[in-house]
Amino acid sequence: MIDARLQVAIDGGALVLPQDGLVAVFNPPAEASLDGIDPSRCHIVQDFKPTFDAWEGRGFEVMHSPSARYAATIVCLPRAKVEARAMVAEACAISDGIVLVDGQKTDGADSILREMRARVSVEGPISKAHGKLFWINAPAADCFADWSAGPALTDGGFWTAPGVFSADGVDLASALLVDALPQKLKGEVADLGAGWGYLAAHVLTREDVTKLYLIEAGHMALACARHNVTDDRAEFYWEDATNWAPPHRMDTVVMNPPFHRGRASEPQIGQAFVASAARILASHGDLWMVANRHLPYEAELKKRFAEVSEIGGDARFKLFHATRPLRPRR
Repeated sequence: MIDARLQVAIDGGALVLPQDGLVAVFNPPAEASLDGIDPSRCHIVQDFKPTFDAWEGRGFEVMHSPSARYAATIVCLPRAKVEARAMVAEACAISDGIVLVDGQKTDGADSILREMRARVSVEGPISKAHGKLFWINAPAADCFADWSAGPALTDGGFWTAPGVFSADGVDLASALLVDALPQKLKGEVADLGAGWGYLAAHVLTREDVTKLYLIEAGHMALACARHNVTDDRAEFYWEDATNWAPPHRMDTVVMNPPFHRGRASEPQIGQAFVASAARILASHGDLWMVANRHLPYEAELKKRFAEVSEIGGDARFKLFHATRPLRPRR
């Protein structure tokens, strides 16, 4: 955790943060405390809706992209290497002073450290709690300009961006679900965890769909979806799909739910998506879902729906159709 490494660096005298000016912190975990940084001059740069809300709830100024020049910047490395490099490049470009980089070894901290050392003088690192904190003491925007990356078109003609799910092209599980969707989808449909809009684009090929709600917690992914899904029937919501409150109950839900936020598998995330689908569907509603074959979703589906069928898949993925959502007894 960044807290432990940052405190060691400050307490040991290796790191001296500026006492004046703004500090931008990219991608800090929701549970981080950032001791040693004055909250009144700290800007949190965050893409993920639940984490954005958590920092805002603690009184920090939170934004999707930095809005000023900064006396110092801190990057908490994401898992995706291209996204990590882009964050470092942006942090260097907007900083008038120190640029800190922190990350777990499992998130590629060692690799980023090696690559930065090949270009500039790097201080530290502070190694603790299976991660590293290191920094450069002077702006180095020109040294990392080639690391900048933003939305781009894939070979299939879809806009994606570094760090969004399946940034390099169409996810195989989503493609499998698209092939299994019935032609007679109709009414109002919700795509939970819509990503950059691949499922949604195919749902809207059905003429009887009157409205499609794209629910996505990643702000950049949703921005890409707006490029990829231009049908007037589409509405976009930057929300956590597990607690989104629709204007009324849906006729259909489609989803390829996430199952991890870090490296480890977290099937409870997908189970929460199943519970959310049951909550927002009308009594006649249908859920169409794809999941990795090893994930334990059957029990949750049967808990939430009166009828559950596995309708196909392959060696890696399984497809489900569930109907008649069950309501909790009052």
